[in-house]
Amino acid sequence: MPLPNPTATATRPPSELGRVLSKVPEVTIWFWVIKVLCTTVGETAADYLNVNRGLGLTKTSVVTGVLLVVALVLQFTAQRYVPWRYWATVALVSIFGTLVTDLLSEKAHVRLEVTTIVFTVLLAATFLIWYATDHTLSIHSIFTKRREAFYWMAVLVSFALGTASGDLMSERLGLGYLVAGAIVAGLIVLTSLLWRGGMNPILGFWIVYIFTRPLGASIGDYLLQPHSERGLGLGATKTSVIFLTAIVAVVLFLTATKIDTNKANTEAASIHHGGGLWQTALYVAALVIGGTMFYNVRTHSLANAATETIPVATTVNKTASSTGVAAGGNVTTTAAAGAPQTKLGNLSNFRVIVQDTLDKLNVGDQAGATKRVDDLEREWDKAQARLQPLDGKAWTLIDGKDDIVLRQLRASSPDLAAEKKALTDMLAVLV
Repeated sequence: MPLPNPTATATRPPSELGRVLSKVPEVTIWFWVIKVLCTTVGETAADYLNVNRGLGLTKTSVVTGVLLVVALVLQFTAQRYVPWRYWATVALVSIFGTLVTDLLSEKAHVRLEVTTIVFTVLLAATFLIWYATDHTLSIHSIFTKRREAFYWMAVLVSFALGTASGDLMSERLGLGYLVAGAIVAGLIVLTSLLWRGGMNPILGFWIVYIFTRPLGASIGDYLLQPHSERGLGLGATKTSVIFLTAIVAVVLFLTATKIDTNKANTEAASIHHGGGLWQTALYVAALVIGGTMFYNVRTHSLANAATETIPVATTVNKTASSTGVAAGGNVTTTAAAGAPQTKLGNLSNFRVIVQDTLDKLNVGDQAGATKRVDDLEREWDKAQARLQPLDGKAWTLIDGKDDIVLRQLRASSPDLAAEKKALTDMLAVLV
């Protein structure tokens, strides 16, 4: 199904602001393909640098931020659309937008509901100021440095909003990545049908542009998930390499064929499309009303489920030294009903996994410990929607310890002392 392709509005670019040649590509099917590839890389690459390389959120954000500034300088100094410059910038914006949301939620402890609303307001403000200044939001009207600045600001905020809203659906509301991705894909299809039925193409373009962010993130997270979670289990490294390779291949193809060179960027070819204002109001109102109703129903359901104490069966890979059974043997343990309780309920199942990981390190089984910590990540992520509503502060504290454990256990050069400290610190809060 064809996706929205905005055409330029009948607005002459002001020459006094420094007119430039087209800096954006023609919106073809290749535009949307590479956009989704870039959004997926934004999710997997951020996870790779943060966790697999052990940089942490802060260092990863600084490194990515510096690279993004360099890419933007190259993009702004270009005199025309250059595929590798443009798409390198989009990929870095995707990674940085992901990290901005993660920093706010994990470091500043801002709820995903709040970040979603804040980024929505920021994006709306960006569009309003842009339109009030230049009377168009068409990407086919990027003839000036000012419009280019508005464009990249909108792109950055839309990526951050897409990350926040996607995480809100998949994690906070417990829908999972596949269901969240399916919902977003459905909204994209609906928008495409509305576009074919007469929706303002500029409105349709920006709606689909925003929605492709959580779609790409859901694809990336699905590829990262282990087989036990109905994922492909490729991991951050393999997934990032695969999608980066695909991006490079598509960029080379576009560079050679020039099929995405914008042919509509001439003043004579400008076409005005009306109805954007009232259509925007209707679409946004429908999303807000529908989204609010769904959120209230879902959170109410989660709150009811969270009040029930359900023992969680956990498969424990006991080591020979701690149980006397053969190394690698599996013993199924159920969290005891009388185990210590916290505001989050019975967390014994998580203590079992963390302690088992520590036991493996104590007998020199680094590989086993690294593999075992995957269970911790999977079970903790699955429990987020159930636990976080009970006590957001307590959940955030443990979640921070969990991030440190994952980063230490998955470091390229693991530090045994740091690994043990991270696990011990997490055990201390799982009471």
